[in-house]
Amino acid sequence: MATRTRIDPATEAWKLMMKLVWAHRGRFIESVGELALSPMQAHTLRFLQQPLPMSELADTLWCDASNVTGIVDRLEARGLVERRASPDDRRVKLLCLTDEGEVLRDRVVARMEQPPPELATLSSDEQRELRDLLARANRNE
Repeated sequence: MATRTRIDPATEAWKLMMKLVWAHRGRFIESVGELALSPMQAHTLRFLQQPLPMSELADTLWCDASNVTGIVDRLEARGLVERRASPDDRRVKLLCLTDEGEVLRDRVVARMEQPPPELATLSSDEQRELRDLLARANRNE
C-alpha cells in the first residue's frame, strides 16, 4: 500500500493561488485583446511606469532581448512607446511611454487589477486577511 506524502500548507496555498490565476488567464487575454494588445504587450505597458532600458524590461518580462525588440516595435508603431537615448549612456535605449501610451497603460492596469469574482465570495474580513497575508509574503522577497 502506497503512503501519501503530506503536502505542507505553503505548497497547498501556492497550488491554490496558481489554480485561481490560471483559471482566469482567458479573462486576461480577452480583456487585453479588447484593447488590441497581446498579453506580452499589456505586461510591457504595465512595467513601463518609468523609462526602462530594454535589457531591464527583458529581465522583468523573463524573455530574450530580441523578443522585447519585436514587442516594442509593435507598441512603437501604434504610438504608445518611444525609444530614447539614455542621458547617462547614449548606447543604451530607454523605453518611454507616450501620452497615449500612459492612457492605455492606465486602462490595462485597471483591467489587470480587477479581481476575479471568486474573491467577492469572501467576506470583507477574509479579503483583508488574504490581502495582508499576501502583502507579508511579498515583503519577504
